Amino acid sequence: MRSIDLSAVAWRKSSYSNPDGGQCVEVSDDFAAVVPVRDSKNAHGPVLVFPAEQWASFVAALRDDELTA
Repeated sequence: MRSIDLSAVAWRKSSYSNPDGGQCVEVSDDFAAVVPVRDSKNAHGPVLVFPAEQWASFVAALRDDELTA
């Protein structure tokens, strides 16, 4: 797997993040094929990178309330 340079990535807080500062997820739309995801409370911490199609499926499942605990 190739390494992705995330040094100049523009991050945005997910609309699903908690507005009071907890459970904050940030994503980047800077790449067509992948979606980097990180914890906004740990900006220098690890980043998970998902294939764009899989991320889109995950977000659609959230919107449609298809995920169960």
